[in-house]
Amino acid sequence: MAGVMIQGTGSDVGKSVLVAGLCRLFANRGLTVRPFKPQNMSNNAAATPDGGEIGRAQATQAMAARVAPHVDMNPVLLKPQGDRSSQLIVRGQVRGMLPASRWREGRIGLLPEVVECYRRLEAQCDLVIVEGAGSPAEVNLRSGDIANMGFARAAGVPVVLAGDIDRGGVIASLVGTRAVIDPDDAAMIRGFLVNKFRGDPALFADGLGVIAEHTGWPSLGLIPWLADAARLPSEDAVVLERSRAGAGGRVVIACPITPRIANFDDLDPLRLEPQIDLVMVRPGEPIPDAAMIVLAGSKATIADLAFLRAQGWDIDIAAHVRRGRPVLGLCGGYQMLGRIVADPDGIEGPAGSVAGLGLLDIETVLTGEKTVRPVTGEALGAGFSGYEIHLGRTTGPDTARPVGHLADGRAEGAMSADGLVAGSYIHGLLGEAAQRSAWLARIGVAGRGPDHSADVDAALDAIAAVLEAHVDADALLRIAQGRA
Repeated sequence: MAGVMIQGTGSDVGKSVLVAGLCRLFANRGLTVRPFKPQNMSNNAAATPDGGEIGRAQATQAMAARVAPHVDMNPVLLKPQGDRSSQLIVRGQVRGMLPASRWREGRIGLLPEVVECYRRLEAQCDLVIVEGAGSPAEVNLRSGDIANMGFARAAGVPVVLAGDIDRGGVIASLVGTRAVIDPDDAAMIRGFLVNKFRGDPALFADGLGVIAEHTGWPSLGLIPWLADAARLPSEDAVVLERSRAGAGGRVVIACPITPRIANFDDLDPLRLEPQIDLVMVRPGEPIPDAAMIVLAGSKATIADLAFLRAQGWDIDIAAHVRRGRPVLGLCGGYQMLGRIVADPDGIEGPAGSVAGLGLLDIETVLTGEKTVRPVTGEALGAGFSGYEIHLGRTTGPDTARPVGHLADGRAEGAMSADGLVAGSYIHGLLGEAAQRSAWLARIGVAGRGPDHSADVDAALDAIAAVLEAHVDADALLRIAQGRA
């Protein structure tokens, strides 16, 4: 049994991608591998075959390891629902709401469950590759930590620390982490990686030496910029802050960014289409002249609907439909398209109900029971494979015109009488090439991209190949096995 934990000097240094790439690297070497992240915070989640939900990154890492995702791979998932509260999911199931003011004390009791999940995975495989969260240098959060050194020390898992040279200051971030963390925590670190390097590696040889000299940790690799990482499913909203419109002359599909947007990785497959320019519309910007508008999921449908109206996007959407152009709502976006969204028990916020956009003759009642399940089926004459993760029950006349049917024959989704407005609860609906092509045909575009899963799989192989060439994987394995 062996394990190693990849921690980072900060958020967005590439930990998720490194873990995914290393899972594929060692799987390609013939080892049985499992990914693990003690605690994740993300509204992009995936359903597991056993009916639970985990972070999207861990599902991708499971794919990299060529195993089915399991709730033990991400035992604690926090899904932000407001500025000061998150839905707490433990081993795939909702355990309640957790105010930010209670998180420090609330997480302490979760550590035994987290370690138990890790031990189960460890017993199943040759190697567990663990992903940290944020940074161990956030020493103000060290008390009761379960995401970084708190877990590493409790489970006895050695750590490799990764820094991001692209953002600058990588020497200071690695050396500074060594300076501020507890000496016993620092003793868990067996080496470091420098990620996202551009240019001639010889130019940073002295830099690696400086880091090693000041920390006492050996360098395990200088990793070049991984362009193929952009092909992996989006994990969190950081990517939305960087997204820009593509080249002119393409057909525009627009998606407005709401504060609690969720599972927006549903739109990633559209980036595979050479004729499509996927435009993520930031707050303060109007929805552009587009061939199609997609409303993505939401962790707080009523609050995001109010935000959408405050931005004037409801007016843009109504004008878009009047011009005879289609709208697709996914999960929370589907709920927003109806006449009413009701939350009688105050599940997502204050109890009450609000008017929806009124583009579908449906109404949604948010209920405490959460639907989480992988699904397959057919829509628009083509197959799909995805999953459902949602609260709420949607009914109304337009559900008599379903978008499609699940494999068990049940109707799924709703469509307006003129066919312009459609809504579905299926995440991953656009992943398969034939299904995506059926939707693009509605705007006069011939789909040409591959199945999204095939593209992700190819990207994982490409990333693993780069890591094989630039990371001392043998040393990493020795560290995981306790031999270094």
